[in-house]
Amino acid sequence: MIGLAAKAGKVVSGEFAVEKAVKEGRARLVVIASDVSENTRKMFRNMCEYYQVPLETYAEKETLGHGIGKMMRASIAVLDQGFADAVRKQMNIRKEKVGD
Repeated sequence: MIGLAAKAGKVVSGEFAVEKAVKEGRARLVVIASDVSENTRKMFRNMCEYYQVPLETYAEKETLGHGIGKMMRASIAVLDQGFADAVRKQMNIRKEKVGD
C-alpha cells in the first residue's frame, strides 16, 4: 500500500521532508522504521503528537525504503488521507496476525 501511495506521488521520505510535511499540515500519517535511534523516535513522537498526526512504526529502514522503491529510509509521510487509512489498516492487520 505504501508503494502505491509512493507511485501516486503521495509520499515524502527522509527526515527533513517528513518534518516539513508535518509542520505544513500536509502529512496524514508518519511511518518510522523500527530501527531508528531513540532520539529520532522521540523527535517524531513529540512532533506528531503536537501536530496531531498519527505515527506508526514499521519494519527496518531497508524494508521501509524498499516499500517505496528507494534505499534505506528512516521515515516517510503519507500525504493522502485515503492512502493513510489504508496503510494503517494493513499495519493493524499485520499486528493482529503477529499477535495470534
